[in-house]
Amino acid sequence: MSFWEYLGNRHVQLLADSLQHASAVFQCMVVAAVLGVAIGVLTYRSEWLGDLATTAGATILTVPSLALIGLLIPLVGLGVAPTVVALVLYGLLPIVRNAIVGLRGVDPDLIDAARGIGMSRTRQLLKVELPLAWPPILTGIRVSTQMLMGIAAIAAFASGPGLGNSIFRGVASLGSANALNQVLAGTLGIVVLALLFDGAYVVVGRLTTPRGIRA
Repeated sequence: MSFWEYLGNRHVQLLADSLQHASAVFQCMVVAAVLGVAIGVLTYRSEWLGDLATTAGATILTVPSLALIGLLIPLVGLGVAPTVVALVLYGLLPIVRNAIVGLRGVDPDLIDAARGIGMSRTRQLLKVELPLAWPPILTGIRVSTQMLMGIAAIAAFASGPGLGNSIFRGVASLGSANALNQVLAGTLGIVVLALLFDGAYVVVGRLTTPRGIRA
């Protein structure tokens, strides 16, 4: 069976796996983005706290994904839970690092001006600092998403959702008629999803970044 014939016969299952894969990555990225920005806000004013947060995220990222998911299985079981925990942890570093860099890069004169017109600390953060730091934060989110697209495939090891199931089935049955087709279909599906997500982030960036900041 050719690759195109395989796609025609299995398109329903592949589409379902693609939707599960995209949904898992998107939901985990939302959680990672909220946590990552919150950590950045809490640590960017302190040099050592910022370094600690970045180092902790980098340390997590050095743990092989298969090993981390394997360690999580005895704690949270099989399926969605280890996938969510692993993806959120892996997604933190680029967001935390870019949030800290972006917030530290805000012009102090603008902060002084906001303080001078009577803005509270919270309003300065929400109205001045975070909007100005948004472009690097969004870049961190984009980088995390591209990473998680590939890492999410490993979730099939723990019976997680997504296109990794097609890849794992193909690898497990190498030598059979459709093994290569399964691996290729899962891999290309992840690449297409990564490109679609990245294109969506470009649109989000244009819609949410003020023209003066883009310039």
